[in-house]
Amino acid sequence: MAEIDHIVIGALSLEDGARYAEALLGVKPSKGGAHAGLGTHNMLIGMGANCYIEIIAPDPAQPEPPHPRLFDLDDASLRPMLEAEPRLIAYVASTPALDPLVARLGTSHAGEIASMSRGDLRWRMAFPPQRQDMDNLIPPMIQWEGERAAKHIRDSGWRLTALEAEHPDAQALRTALGARGLGDAVKVKQSPHPRLVAQLRHRDGREATLTSA
Repeated sequence: MAEIDHIVIGALSLEDGARYAEALLGVKPSKGGAHAGLGTHNMLIGMGANCYIEIIAPDPAQPEPPHPRLFDLDDASLRPMLEAEPRLIAYVASTPALDPLVARLGTSHAGEIASMSRGDLRWRMAFPPQRQDMDNLIPPMIQWEGERAAKHIRDSGWRLTALEAEHPDAQALRTALGARGLGDAVKVKQSPHPRLVAQLRHRDGREATLTSA
């Protein structure tokens, strides 16, 4: 079975993203790193041994990538929203069997597998082709090779308690998530407009909601 690996907050800069996270959650994100060749970099907030928050933004130290940045960061409709404030834009799910999953769904639906690394961390990911991810509600799938990143991120005390995906074609989304083993991990709702909603709870009882719209 697949599970939620991390949720993704998009920002125009990491400084903007860090300020947003600290104001909302009372937590200073940990340093992440650059995604070489992809034009992005990130910061991280730990949510236990198996989940975390990634804050991602364009990396000014890298040249413009030859392809659109991850999670539609270059999309003309998303940029004005991020100018208003950083926000939840996507999530990533982990699976112990990435190769069989991609073979079963086909690369036209699951995407091609790419190997990535940073320091001692190694992982492989498959991103659904752009415009086939139902507005980032069908997640990229990741398989960690060795320890997961979440185990190396300082625990913030926050936990992801629920993840909801809203879409006009709820049945198609439900089918796509079920095919990836995420039928129990993501609650799908019918809605006129696509939206991702993450519910968080801190061990001290505080609650927070992240939403893409």
